Amino acid sequence: MSIRPFRDIKRRKTREINVGKVKVGGGNPITVQSMTNTLTTDIKSTINQINEISSEGADIVRVSCPDESSSKALKEIIKNVDVPIVADIHFHYKRAIEAAENGASCLRINPGNIGSKDKIKEVVKAAIDHNCSIRVGVNAGSLEKDILEKFKEPCPEALVESALRNIKILEDEDFQNLKVSVKSSDVFLSVEAYRQLSKSTDYPLHLGITEAGGFIPGSVKSSIGLGTLLLEGIGDTIRISLSDDPVEEVKIGNEILKSLNLRERGVKIISCPSCARQGFEVIKTVKILEKKLSHIKTPITLSVIGCVVNGPGEAALTDVGITGGKKGNNMLYLSGVQSEKVLTSDMIEKVVCEVEKKASELDNSK
Repeated sequence: MSIRPFRDIKRRKTREINVGKVKVGGGNPITVQSMTNTLTTDIKSTINQINEISSEGADIVRVSCPDESSSKALKEIIKNVDVPIVADIHFHYKRAIEAAENGASCLRINPGNIGSKDKIKEVVKAAIDHNCSIRVGVNAGSLEKDILEKFKEPCPEALVESALRNIKILEDEDFQNLKVSVKSSDVFLSVEAYRQLSKSTDYPLHLGITEAGGFIPGSVKSSIGLGTLLLEGIGDTIRISLSDDPVEEVKIGNEILKSLNLRERGVKIISCPSCARQGFEVIKTVKILEKKLSHIKTPITLSVIGCVVNGPGEAALTDVGITGGKKGNNMLYLSGVQSEKVLTSDMIEKVVCEVEKKASELDNSK
């Protein structure tokens, strides 16, 4: 049972590109990305982290290739993961070529800092030969010197000019299998830059607030910035940049999309903040249920409400619901209908059982 959205978001129409087996843009579902923070040359650790990130729901994972050893390590890494890998390249064109040769699905570059046209031609040829897409990645902290001199400081117009310049460099080489980002650590600058860029090109846009900070401030900044753009229909793939475990980035990215009804994946818990009326410990219960239900990928709604003020109303709109009652007698709802009373001591086990049962029913009905 899904809560009907107040309104549907009309997404901006963009070109479709392939990042390995994942389609980005062209009306395809918005994808979630993250990036490893292991040493790429530590192949085992990098593989483990990529698989953890993928298991949490990332569609694409980026890996830094600062040197030849890292770009060549991709070959072994890619053999042991089941998600497209983006090679993060800066400055040295040979790293991009090596990454393409070793199986990267996409190259994240800024053509303007790769070097001469001959070097760019070699990178583009490698991308074409190995079926790689390219992300033109523009950051407020690394704009071209002449653009900074022109605009005096990073601003939306500066980021967009840099992006369009770098897009043209690739288009001049007859390459169009690309996506674009214009990131800043400033929410307002990023939002306006993406707005302007979305009016100037139809390439897929990779959204992000770069260097957003630690878990709480970074999640808030990213939710405001990306949420604003996504509500306006702007964005085809997203990355939450946190000074934290990459798995947390994926969790936040998925929650942003789920809250906007742009992604259906896993259990969506509707829960109250708790108060003196609660019939059971709501906060503790929700934390336990989040962990116990994290393995479920089927879209399911679950309401966990501590009392009867809002409990029955929320339960009427969810697949499974539990509402606190007196003396530990809580009411279980299935598909919006009262089912049975459940003691607090048995409640978590019962809710997990019913959610898993519902997930199985939905999977079998496909």
